[in-house]
Amino acid sequence: MKNKVGRYSKYLRPITIILDLLIINLLAFIFLKDHLFSLYFSIFLCLSWIIIALNVGFYEVYRFTKGISIFNKTSKQFLLFTIVCFSFSGFYDKNSDSKTILTYIFFSFLLVVFFKLGIYYFLKKYRSLFGGNIRNVMIIGNGSNAVQLLNLFNENHDYGCNVIKAVTFESNKSSQIDESLLFATDNNIDVVYCSLFNLSKKEINKFIDFAENNLKTVKFLPENDEVFSGNQKIEYYDYIPILSLQKTYLDDPITKAIKRLFDIFFSILVIVLLLSWLVPILSVLIKLESKGPVFFKQGRPGIGENEFFCYKFRSMKINLTTEKEASKNDPRVTRTGRFIRKTSLDEMPQFLNVLLGDMSVVGPRPHLWSQNKVYGKKINKYMMRHYVKPGITGLAQVKGYRGEIETDEDMINRITLDVFYIENWSLILDIKIIFQTVVNIFKGEEKAY
Repeated sequence: MKNKVGRYSKYLRPITIILDLLIINLLAFIFLKDHLFSLYFSIFLCLSWIIIALNVGFYEVYRFTKGISIFNKTSKQFLLFTIVCFSFSGFYDKNSDSKTILTYIFFSFLLVVFFKLGIYYFLKKYRSLFGGNIRNVMIIGNGSNAVQLLNLFNENHDYGCNVIKAVTFESNKSSQIDESLLFATDNNIDVVYCSLFNLSKKEINKFIDFAENNLKTVKFLPENDEVFSGNQKIEYYDYIPILSLQKTYLDDPITKAIKRLFDIFFSILVIVLLLSWLVPILSVLIKLESKGPVFFKQGRPGIGENEFFCYKFRSMKINLTTEKEASKNDPRVTRTGRFIRKTSLDEMPQFLNVLLGDMSVVGPRPHLWSQNKVYGKKINKYMMRHYVKPGITGLAQVKGYRGEIETDEDMINRITLDVFYIENWSLILDIKIIFQTVVNIFKGEEKAY
Protein backbone atom coordinates (compact mmCIF):
# COMPACT_ATOMS: atom_id res chain seq x y z
CA MET A 1 0.00 0.00 0.00
CA LYS A 2 1.32 3.42 -0.98
CA ASN A 3 1.75 6.01 1.76
CA LYS A 4 -0.63 8.94 1.40
CA VAL A 5 0.72 12.46 1.24
CA GLY A 6 -1.57 15.11 2.68
CA ARG A 7 -4.28 12.51 3.21
CA TYR A 8 -6.87 15.11 4.28
CA SER A 9 -6.03 17.69 1.59
CA LYS A 10 -8.66 16.29 -0.77
CA TYR A 11 -11.40 17.34 1.67
CA LEU A 12 -10.38 21.01 1.78
CA ARG A 13 -11.89 22.00 -1.55
CA PRO A 14 -15.29 20.29 -0.98
CA ILE A 15 -15.44 21.83 2.50
CA THR A 16 -14.74 25.35 1.20
CA ILE A 17 -17.30 24.91 -1.59
CA ILE A 18 -19.97 23.82 0.90
CA LEU A 19 -19.04 26.68 3.23
CA ASP A 20 -19.34 29.25 0.41
CA LEU A 21 -22.70 27.84 -0.70
CA LEU A 22 -23.96 28.00 2.88
CA ILE A 23 -22.85 31.64 3.15
CA ILE A 24 -24.51 32.84 -0.05
CA ASN A 25 -27.74 30.97 0.76
CA LEU A 26 -27.92 32.00 4.42
CA LEU A 27 -27.36 35.67 3.58
CA ALA A 28 -29.85 35.42 0.71
CA PHE A 29 -32.42 34.17 3.21
CA ILE A 30 -31.61 37.04 5.61
CA PHE A 31 -31.57 39.88 3.07
CA LEU A 32 -33.79 38.67 0.22
CA LYS A 33 -36.44 36.52 1.88
CA ASP A 34 -39.22 39.08 1.32
CA HIS A 35 -38.82 39.26 -2.47
CA LEU A 36 -36.46 36.78 -4.13
CA PHE A 37 -35.57 33.93 -1.82
CA SER A 38 -37.18 30.58 -2.61
CA LEU A 39 -36.11 26.99 -3.27
CA TYR A 40 -35.72 27.82 -6.99
CA PHE A 41 -33.60 30.86 -6.20
CA SER A 42 -31.42 28.81 -3.87
CA ILE A 43 -30.83 26.19 -6.58
CA PHE A 44 -30.14 28.97 -9.07
CA LEU A 45 -27.59 30.56 -6.69
CA CYS A 46 -25.76 27.28 -6.14
CA LEU A 47 -25.57 26.37 -9.84
CA SER A 48 -24.55 29.89 -10.86
CA TRP A 49 -21.86 30.07 -8.17
CA ILE A 50 -20.32 26.71 -9.17
CA ILE A 51 -20.41 27.44 -12.92
CA ILE A 52 -18.74 30.84 -12.39
CA ALA A 53 -16.18 29.29 -10.02
CA LEU A 54 -15.21 26.65 -12.59
CA ASN A 55 -14.68 29.31 -15.25
CA VAL A 56 -12.63 31.74 -13.16
CA GLY A 57 -10.68 29.05 -11.29
CA PHE A 58 -12.03 30.29 -7.97
CA TYR A 59 -11.11 27.10 -6.12
CA GLU A 60 -7.76 26.61 -7.85
CA VAL A 61 -5.77 27.71 -4.80
CA TYR A 62 -2.48 26.00 -3.99
CA ARG A 63 0.29 26.36 -1.42
CA PHE A 64 2.22 28.67 -3.77
CA THR A 65 -0.80 30.91 -4.55
CA LYS A 66 -0.40 34.49 -3.33
CA GLY A 67 -2.96 36.16 -1.07
CA ILE A 68 -3.49 38.95 -3.62
CA SER A 69 -4.27 36.32 -6.26
CA ILE A 70 -6.97 34.86 -4.00
CA PHE A 71 -8.45 38.34 -3.54
CA ASN A 72 -8.44 38.88 -7.35
CA LYS A 73 -10.16 35.53 -7.93
CA THR A 74 -12.79 36.45 -5.33
CA SER A 75 -13.36 39.84 -6.98
CA LYS A 76 -13.90 38.21 -10.40
CA GLN A 77 -16.21 35.63 -8.84
CA PHE A 78 -18.40 38.28 -7.22
CA LEU A 79 -18.41 40.60 -10.23
CA LEU A 80 -19.97 37.84 -12.35
CA PHE A 81 -22.14 36.68 -9.45
CA THR A 82 -23.51 40.22 -9.06
CA ILE A 83 -24.46 40.33 -12.75
CA VAL A 84 -26.20 36.96 -12.44
CA CYS A 85 -28.14 38.03 -9.31
CA PHE A 86 -29.37 41.25 -10.93
CA SER A 87 -30.32 39.35 -14.09
CA PHE A 88 -32.40 36.92 -12.05
CA SER A 89 -34.03 39.69 -10.01
CA GLY A 90 -34.92 41.64 -13.15
CA PHE A 91 -36.55 38.58 -14.66
CA TYR A 92 -38.20 37.22 -11.51
CA ASP A 93 -39.23 40.37 -9.64
CA LYS A 94 -39.11 43.70 -11.45
CA ASN A 95 -39.92 45.48 -8.18
CA SER A 96 -36.90 44.07 -6.33
CA ASP A 97 -34.76 46.57 -4.44
CA SER A 98 -31.31 47.02 -6.04
CA LYS A 99 -29.90 48.43 -2.79
CA THR A 100 -30.90 45.28 -0.88
CA ILE A 101 -29.30 43.06 -3.51
CA LEU A 102 -26.07 45.07 -3.37
CA THR A 103 -26.09 44.82 0.43
CA TYR A 104 -26.49 41.03 0.10
CA ILE A 105 -23.58 40.87 -2.39
CA PHE A 106 -21.38 43.08 -0.22
CA PHE A 107 -21.78 41.03 2.97
CA SER A 108 -21.44 37.76 1.03
CA PHE A 109 -18.18 39.07 -0.43
CA LEU A 110 -16.85 40.04 3.00
CA LEU A 111 -17.68 36.68 4.59
CA VAL A 112 -16.33 34.59 1.70
CA VAL A 113 -13.08 36.61 1.60
CA PHE A 114 -12.73 36.34 5.37
CA PHE A 115 -13.08 32.55 5.44
CA LYS A 116 -11.12 31.93 2.24
CA LEU A 117 -8.11 34.02 3.30
CA GLY A 118 -8.46 32.74 6.88
CA ILE A 119 -8.22 29.09 5.77
CA TYR A 120 -5.35 29.95 3.39
CA TYR A 121 -3.22 31.69 6.02
CA PHE A 122 -4.09 29.13 8.70
CA LEU A 123 -2.80 26.31 6.47
CA LYS A 124 0.38 28.25 5.66
CA LYS A 125 0.98 28.82 9.37
CA TYR A 126 0.16 25.20 10.15
CA ARG A 127 2.72 23.94 7.62
CA SER A 128 5.31 26.42 8.88
CA LEU A 129 4.89 25.67 12.63
CA PHE A 130 3.92 21.99 12.70
CA GLY A 131 5.24 20.65 9.39
CA GLY A 132 1.83 19.41 8.29
CA ASN A 133 1.24 18.06 4.78
CA ILE A 134 4.92 18.18 3.79
CA ARG A 135 6.11 17.25 0.28
CA ASN A 136 9.51 15.65 -0.11
CA VAL A 137 11.11 17.31 -3.13
CA MET A 138 14.27 17.04 -5.17
CA ILE A 139 15.81 19.80 -7.30
CA ILE A 140 17.92 18.79 -10.30
CA GLY A 141 19.96 20.92 -12.71
CA ASN A 142 22.36 23.83 -13.08
CA GLY A 143 20.04 26.71 -13.95
CA SER A 144 19.84 29.89 -11.89
CA ASN A 145 16.14 29.22 -11.21
CA ALA A 146 17.10 25.92 -9.53
CA VAL A 147 19.26 27.82 -7.03
CA GLN A 148 16.50 30.39 -6.45
CA LEU A 149 13.94 27.63 -5.87
CA LEU A 150 16.22 25.88 -3.37
CA ASN A 151 16.60 29.13 -1.42
CA LEU A 152 12.86 29.78 -1.59
CA PHE A 153 11.98 26.39 -0.10
CA ASN A 154 14.66 26.64 2.59
CA GLU A 155 13.60 30.14 3.66
CA ASN A 156 9.81 29.72 3.37
CA HIS A 157 8.62 26.67 5.29
CA ASP A 158 4.98 27.59 4.65
CA TYR A 159 5.40 26.19 1.12
CA GLY A 160 5.47 22.79 2.81
CA CYS A 161 8.39 21.50 0.71
CA ASN A 162 11.23 19.55 2.29
CA VAL A 163 14.24 19.49 -0.05
CA ILE A 164 15.74 16.03 0.34
CA LYS A 165 18.44 16.50 -2.26
CA ALA A 166 19.70 19.09 -4.77
CA VAL A 167 21.74 17.81 -7.73
CA THR A 168 23.97 19.90 -10.00
CA PHE A 169 25.35 18.27 -13.14
CA GLU A 170 29.05 17.79 -13.62
CA SER A 171 30.84 15.94 -16.44
CA ASN A 172 28.72 12.77 -16.90
CA LYS A 173 25.27 14.35 -17.05
CA SER A 174 23.42 11.31 -18.46
CA SER A 175 24.68 9.05 -15.68
CA GLN A 176 23.80 11.65 -13.02
CA ILE A 177 20.25 11.93 -14.36
CA ASP A 178 19.79 8.15 -14.09
CA GLU A 179 21.22 8.12 -10.55
CA SER A 180 18.99 11.06 -9.53
CA LEU A 181 15.82 9.41 -10.83
CA LEU A 182 16.72 6.17 -9.07
CA PHE A 183 17.25 8.16 -5.86
CA ALA A 184 13.80 9.78 -6.29
CA THR A 185 12.19 6.33 -6.58
CA ASP A 186 14.02 4.80 -3.63
CA ASN A 187 13.53 7.73 -1.24
CA ASN A 188 9.81 8.52 -1.61
CA ILE A 189 10.33 11.83 -3.39
CA ASP A 190 6.93 13.39 -4.15
CA VAL A 191 7.97 16.11 -6.63
CA VAL A 192 11.05 16.41 -8.83
CA TYR A 193 11.93 19.96 -9.97
CA CYS A 194 14.19 19.90 -13.00
CA SER A 195 16.00 22.88 -14.53
CA LEU A 196 15.75 22.94 -18.33
CA PHE A 197 19.09 24.73 -18.58
CA ASN A 198 21.31 22.91 -21.08
CA LEU A 199 19.05 19.82 -21.29
CA SER A 200 18.52 18.09 -24.64
CA LYS A 201 15.08 16.98 -25.85
CA LYS A 202 16.09 13.36 -25.21
CA GLU A 203 17.02 14.17 -21.60
CA ILE A 204 13.77 16.07 -21.04
CA ASN A 205 11.82 13.08 -22.39
CA LYS A 206 13.65 10.86 -19.89
CA PHE A 207 12.14 12.92 -17.05
CA ILE A 208 8.68 12.75 -18.66
CA ASP A 209 8.91 8.96 -19.07
CA PHE A 210 10.03 8.70 -15.45
CA ALA A 211 6.94 10.63 -14.31
CA GLU A 212 4.58 8.45 -16.38
CA ASN A 213 6.08 5.13 -15.27
CA ASN A 214 6.61 5.89 -11.59
CA LEU A 215 3.57 8.00 -10.70
CA LYS A 216 5.82 10.89 -9.73
CA THR A 217 5.23 14.58 -10.32
CA VAL A 218 7.93 16.24 -12.41
CA LYS A 219 7.98 20.02 -12.84
CA PHE A 220 10.38 22.02 -15.01
CA LEU A 221 12.23 25.27 -14.32
CA PRO A 222 12.64 27.23 -17.56
CA GLU A 223 15.41 29.75 -18.14
CA ASN A 224 13.52 31.68 -20.83
CA ASP A 225 10.10 31.97 -22.44
CA GLU A 226 10.86 29.74 -25.41
CA VAL A 227 9.58 26.60 -23.69
CA PHE A 228 6.16 28.03 -22.79
CA SER A 229 4.27 25.96 -25.33
CA GLY A 230 2.54 22.65 -25.86
CA ASN A 231 0.88 20.61 -23.16
CA GLN A 232 2.14 22.74 -20.27
CA LYS A 233 0.73 24.84 -17.45
CA ILE A 234 2.73 27.71 -15.97
CA GLU A 235 2.70 28.50 -12.26
CA TYR A 236 4.74 30.94 -10.21
CA TYR A 237 6.41 30.25 -6.89
CA ASP A 238 7.08 33.80 -5.76
CA TYR A 239 8.53 35.09 -9.08
CA ILE A 240 10.00 31.76 -10.22
CA PRO A 241 8.20 30.27 -13.25
CA ILE A 242 7.37 26.56 -12.95
CA LEU A 243 6.14 24.42 -15.84
CA SER A 244 3.79 21.56 -14.99
CA LEU A 245 2.94 18.95 -17.57
CA GLN A 246 -0.79 18.50 -18.00
CA LYS A 247 -1.05 14.80 -17.12
CA THR A 248 -4.39 14.18 -18.81
CA TYR A 249 -7.35 16.02 -20.26
CA LEU A 250 -9.15 15.01 -17.06
CA ASP A 251 -6.84 17.28 -15.07
CA ASP A 252 -8.91 20.24 -16.25
CA PRO A 253 -11.19 21.31 -13.34
CA ILE A 254 -14.27 21.79 -15.54
CA THR A 255 -13.78 18.38 -17.17
CA LYS A 256 -13.32 16.74 -13.76
CA ALA A 257 -16.50 18.42 -12.50
CA ILE A 258 -18.51 17.23 -15.53
CA LYS A 259 -17.30 13.65 -15.11
CA ARG A 260 -17.97 13.71 -11.35
CA LEU A 261 -21.52 15.07 -11.80
CA PHE A 262 -22.20 12.35 -14.38
CA ASP A 263 -20.85 9.71 -11.97
CA ILE A 264 -23.05 10.95 -9.11
CA PHE A 265 -26.19 11.07 -11.28
CA PHE A 266 -25.60 7.66 -12.85
CA SER A 267 -24.66 5.91 -9.59
CA ILE A 268 -27.74 7.27 -7.75
CA LEU A 269 -29.89 6.08 -10.65
CA VAL A 270 -28.46 2.55 -10.47
CA ILE A 271 -28.61 2.39 -6.66
CA VAL A 272 -32.27 3.49 -6.56
CA LEU A 273 -33.55 1.56 -9.59
CA LEU A 274 -31.46 -1.63 -9.38
CA LEU A 275 -29.57 -2.14 -6.13
CA SER A 276 -32.64 -1.32 -3.99
CA TRP A 277 -34.26 -4.63 -5.00
CA LEU A 278 -31.22 -6.58 -6.25
CA VAL A 279 -29.36 -6.54 -2.90
CA PRO A 280 -32.11 -8.40 -0.93
CA ILE A 281 -32.49 -11.09 -3.64
CA LEU A 282 -28.77 -11.77 -4.09
CA SER A 283 -28.19 -11.60 -0.33
CA VAL A 284 -30.58 -14.53 0.17
CA LEU A 285 -29.04 -16.57 -2.69
CA ILE A 286 -25.47 -15.97 -1.53
CA LYS A 287 -26.28 -16.79 2.12
CA LEU A 288 -28.22 -19.97 1.23
CA GLU A 289 -25.31 -21.44 -0.73
CA SER A 290 -22.30 -20.66 1.45
CA LYS A 291 -21.38 -19.20 4.81
CA GLY A 292 -19.87 -15.75 4.94
CA PRO A 293 -20.75 -12.11 4.30
CA VAL A 294 -22.90 -10.99 1.37
CA PHE A 295 -20.35 -8.38 0.31
CA PHE A 296 -16.67 -8.88 -0.39
CA LYS A 297 -14.36 -5.94 0.11
CA GLN A 298 -10.73 -5.78 -0.93
CA GLY A 299 -8.07 -3.08 -0.88
CA ARG A 300 -7.21 -1.95 -4.40
CA PRO A 301 -4.92 0.81 -5.74
CA GLY A 302 -6.94 3.83 -6.84
CA ILE A 303 -6.14 7.32 -8.12
CA GLY A 304 -2.59 8.29 -7.18
CA GLU A 305 -2.10 4.61 -6.21
CA ASN A 306 -3.84 5.35 -2.91
CA GLU A 307 -5.68 2.37 -1.48
CA PHE A 308 -9.46 2.19 -1.28
CA PHE A 309 -11.83 -0.67 -0.48
CA CYS A 310 -13.53 -2.04 -3.59
CA TYR A 311 -16.93 -3.66 -2.94
CA LYS A 312 -18.45 -6.68 -4.72
CA PHE A 313 -21.12 -9.26 -4.11
CA ARG A 314 -19.26 -12.29 -2.74
CA SER A 315 -18.98 -14.88 -5.52
CA MET A 316 -16.52 -17.31 -3.89
CA LYS A 317 -16.36 -19.55 -0.87
CA ILE A 318 -14.36 -18.05 1.99
CA ASN A 319 -10.68 -18.63 1.17
CA LEU A 320 -7.19 -17.34 1.92
CA THR A 321 -6.16 -16.67 -1.71
CA THR A 322 -8.00 -13.41 -2.42
CA GLU A 323 -4.94 -11.90 -4.16
CA LYS A 324 -5.14 -14.63 -6.79
CA GLU A 325 -7.20 -13.94 -9.93
CA ALA A 326 -10.21 -16.08 -10.73
CA SER A 327 -9.49 -18.61 -13.47
CA LYS A 328 -11.73 -20.73 -15.67
CA ASN A 329 -13.58 -23.40 -13.65
CA ASP A 330 -12.13 -21.92 -10.47
CA PRO A 331 -13.17 -24.22 -7.57
CA ARG A 332 -13.48 -21.22 -5.25
CA VAL A 333 -16.44 -19.82 -7.23
CA THR A 334 -19.93 -20.84 -6.05
CA ARG A 335 -22.86 -21.65 -8.36
CA THR A 336 -24.48 -18.31 -7.58
CA GLY A 337 -21.04 -16.75 -7.99
CA ARG A 338 -20.67 -18.16 -11.51
CA PHE A 339 -23.96 -16.57 -12.52
CA ILE A 340 -23.28 -13.13 -11.04
CA ARG A 341 -19.73 -13.10 -12.45
CA LYS A 342 -20.98 -14.12 -15.90
CA THR A 343 -23.53 -11.30 -15.87
CA SER A 344 -21.19 -8.85 -14.06
CA LEU A 345 -23.75 -8.45 -11.28
CA ASP A 346 -20.98 -9.03 -8.75
CA GLU A 347 -19.59 -5.59 -9.66
CA MET A 348 -22.83 -3.71 -8.92
CA PRO A 349 -21.94 -2.66 -5.32
CA GLN A 350 -19.11 -0.63 -6.82
CA PHE A 351 -21.68 2.04 -7.62
CA LEU A 352 -21.41 2.80 -3.89
CA ASN A 353 -17.66 3.31 -4.47
CA VAL A 354 -18.57 5.72 -7.29
CA LEU A 355 -20.96 7.67 -5.09
CA LEU A 356 -18.30 7.88 -2.37
CA GLY A 357 -15.80 9.25 -4.90
CA ASP A 358 -13.29 6.36 -4.88
CA MET A 359 -14.24 5.15 -8.36
CA SER A 360 -15.79 6.37 -11.58
CA VAL A 361 -18.43 4.64 -13.70
CA VAL A 362 -15.91 4.44 -16.56
CA GLY A 363 -12.15 4.20 -16.17
CA PRO A 364 -9.31 1.67 -15.97
CA ARG A 365 -10.38 -1.35 -13.91
CA PRO A 366 -8.74 -1.46 -10.44
CA HIS A 367 -6.11 -4.20 -10.46
CA LEU A 368 -4.92 -6.32 -7.57
CA TRP A 369 -1.98 -4.94 -5.58
CA SER A 370 0.01 -8.02 -6.62
CA GLN A 371 -0.56 -7.16 -10.30
CA ASN A 372 0.54 -3.57 -9.71
CA LYS A 373 3.81 -4.71 -8.19
CA VAL A 374 4.58 -7.09 -11.05
CA TYR A 375 3.42 -5.16 -14.10
CA GLY A 376 4.21 -1.63 -12.87
CA LYS A 377 7.90 -2.34 -13.48
CA LYS A 378 7.47 -4.42 -16.66
CA ILE A 379 5.07 -2.45 -18.86
CA ASN A 380 5.71 1.06 -20.16
CA LYS A 381 3.14 3.67 -19.05
CA TYR A 382 1.42 1.15 -16.75
CA MET A 383 1.29 3.67 -13.89
CA MET A 384 -0.54 6.24 -16.04
CA ARG A 385 -3.74 4.36 -15.21
CA HIS A 386 -3.48 5.83 -11.69
CA TYR A 387 -3.77 9.40 -13.01
CA VAL A 388 -7.56 8.88 -13.00
CA LYS A 389 -10.08 7.10 -10.81
CA PRO A 390 -10.57 3.38 -11.53
CA GLY A 391 -13.83 2.47 -13.20
CA ILE A 392 -16.57 -0.16 -12.93
CA THR A 393 -16.14 -0.66 -16.66
CA GLY A 394 -13.59 0.59 -19.16
CA LEU A 395 -12.45 0.64 -22.75
CA ALA A 396 -10.20 -2.40 -22.27
CA GLN A 397 -13.11 -4.41 -20.84
CA VAL A 398 -15.53 -3.70 -23.68
CA LYS A 399 -12.80 -4.53 -26.21
CA GLY A 400 -12.44 -8.03 -24.75
CA TYR A 401 -9.46 -7.53 -22.41
CA ARG A 402 -11.09 -8.44 -19.13
CA GLY A 403 -10.77 -11.28 -16.65
CA GLU A 404 -7.73 -13.48 -16.18
CA ILE A 405 -4.30 -12.24 -17.33
CA GLU A 406 -2.67 -15.28 -18.94
CA THR A 407 0.27 -13.61 -20.71
CA ASP A 408 2.14 -10.30 -20.61
CA GLU A 409 0.53 -9.53 -23.97
CA ASP A 410 -2.91 -9.55 -22.32
CA MET A 411 -1.80 -6.87 -19.87
CA ILE A 412 0.00 -4.82 -22.56
CA ASN A 413 -3.18 -4.71 -24.67
CA ARG A 414 -5.20 -3.72 -21.61
CA ILE A 415 -2.78 -0.91 -20.67
CA THR A 416 -2.66 0.36 -24.28
CA LEU A 417 -6.44 0.80 -24.25
CA ASP A 418 -6.43 2.29 -20.73
CA VAL A 419 -3.85 4.90 -21.78
CA PHE A 420 -5.82 5.65 -24.98
CA TYR A 421 -8.94 6.25 -22.85
CA ILE A 422 -7.08 8.56 -20.45
CA GLU A 423 -5.53 10.61 -23.27
CA ASN A 424 -8.73 10.81 -25.36
CA TRP A 425 -11.50 11.08 -22.77
CA SER A 426 -14.86 12.56 -23.66
CA LEU A 427 -18.33 12.24 -22.16
CA ILE A 428 -19.50 10.66 -25.41
CA LEU A 429 -16.77 8.01 -25.08
CA ASP A 430 -17.97 7.24 -21.53
CA ILE A 431 -21.55 6.82 -22.74
CA LYS A 432 -20.43 4.56 -25.62
CA ILE A 433 -18.46 2.36 -23.21
CA ILE A 434 -21.45 2.08 -20.83
CA PHE A 435 -23.73 1.15 -23.75
CA GLN A 436 -21.26 -1.45 -25.04
CA THR A 437 -20.90 -2.88 -21.51
CA VAL A 438 -24.67 -3.47 -21.32
CA VAL A 439 -24.65 -5.07 -24.79
CA ASN A 440 -21.76 -7.37 -23.79
CA ILE A 441 -23.59 -8.46 -20.62
CA PHE A 442 -26.57 -9.66 -22.66
CA LYS A 443 -24.37 -11.19 -25.38
CA GLY A 444 -22.16 -12.95 -22.85
CA GLU A 445 -18.39 -12.72 -22.69
CA GLU A 446 -15.91 -15.57 -23.02
CA LYS A 447 -13.64 -14.37 -20.21
CA ALA A 448 -16.43 -13.47 -17.76
CA TYR A 449 -15.75 -16.19 -15.20
